[in-house]
Parts: sequence; C-alpha cells; structure tokens
Amino acid sequence: MKIAKDIYNYRELLKTNIKKDVGGKYKNSFLGVLWSFINPLLQIAVYALVFQVILRSNIENYAVYLCCALIPWQYFSNIVIRGAAVVIDNGNIIKKVYFPREILPISIVTSEGVNFLISTIIILGFVLVSGIGLSINVVFYFLILAIQYIISLGISFIVSSLTVYFRDLLHLLGVFMQLLFYATPIVYSINDVPPSFQWLLRLNPMSYLIEGYRAIFYSKTLPNFKSLGIALIMGIILCIIGYALFRKLEKGFAEEL
Repeated sequence: MKIAKDIYNYRELLKTNIKKDVGGKYKNSFLGVLWSFINPLLQIAVYALVFQVILRSNIENYAVYLCCALIPWQYFSNIVIRGAAVVIDNGNIIKKVYFPREILPISIVTSEGVNFLISTIIILGFVLVSGIGLSINVVFYFLILAIQYIISLGISFIVSSLTVYFRDLLHLLGVFMQLLFYATPIVYSINDVPPSFQWLLRLNPMSYLIEGYRAIFYSKTLPNFKSLGIALIMGIILCIIGYALFRKLEKGFAEEL
C-alpha cells in the first residue's frame, strides 16, 4: 500500500522520468528511434546466419522463431543492465532531494517496456511477411507482457540496490547475462535440450515467457497457462524479495553514493 501511495503522490515525477528516458535514449542520434528497429534486426540477421545457415538448424521459419524470442530477451536484458546502474547514475539527485527511490527502477522497467512495445512491430512484421500470419491468440500478448513486467520489476529492485554496495556487480552482470542468454531457449528449442537438463531451463522465468510469445506469434496457439502461472509466481516472489531488499538497503544509499 505504501509503494502505491508513494507512486501516486509522485506520479508526475514518474511520468517525467519515463518520458525523459524514452525520448532521450536516441537523442542527438541521426536515425533516432529507428535504432529500436535496426539493433534487433541486425542481431536477428547475425544469429540466423550462424544457426540456420552455418549450423543448419532444422527449425522452420527460423528467423521468425528467433525474432519472437530475441525481442523479449532484449527487453529483459536492458532492464537488468540499465536497472543495475540506475541508483548510482542518479546519486547526485538522491543526495539532494527526497523522493521515493522506488521510482528509479520502476521508471526504467516502464520506459523499456514502452521501447519493447515499439519493437514488437518487428515481430508482427516477421510473422506477416513470412506468411505465418496472426491469430486471435495474439490477444494474450499483454498477459505475457504483464508477467514479464512483474518479473523485470522484481529483478530491477534487487540489482539496483545491490550495486550501490557492490560496484563489481555491474561488470559481473554483463558476463552473467551472456551466460543466461544461452541458458534460455532463444536460438534453440527447449525440446533439443536433453530431458535431464531441461529442469535447469525451467528455473529461468524467461524460458516460460519466451515459450508464451512463440506460442501466440509463431505457432498461433494458446500459451501454456500453467507455465505462465509458474512465471507469475516467480515474478511475485521476486517482487516481494526485491522490494524488501530495496527498502532495507535504500537507507544507506546517500552515504554509499
């Protein structure tokens, strides 16, 4: 209840942060918002070349298959990397002005969510151009996105508070995210993983979400609601733990910064 009240009371600050972050991401860039499309398209081209042409993946419409996973992964990855530094980057403001510190990670998760919504146009373009088309199951997109938002928010609370005290975490997270990328069924199918190792992927909430996105866009089927339920439970737990940790550690933010 307290966080809801704080967000409401400082809603204008939250809106300003989100608008500033979304509008300033490609400020002074010649191509501007087009980079939201160019970056993922280049990554899709590289991974499609490596895994479909060179390694000869037998997955049909591999570029679409890859796109449905890579775009959501970028949203998640950007939040972890940017969220880890958000408190440190705003150190001067934190030491001078009072405002609910939770607004910082919330603004990052929300602004990146807006960028993700824009990038979803790429997924729609791929499924339409490839001939796969869209089905009514695409309406579950916002359900999956909401679960991803909850998971991302919990993780953002954790990493943004911990990095204030452990600056090396900023560098470790870059390595960790590279490892986690290959521990997530993005460039391969989870069915290609030996059954004895699949449980490791099931510990990763992004595995459930990516399967959900692929179901509604690539396979044009209903998402696995049991899997989404597991991901939602993981997200709620992460939010509870993350917020409790953030509230405990924020008392020393000004001193550490």
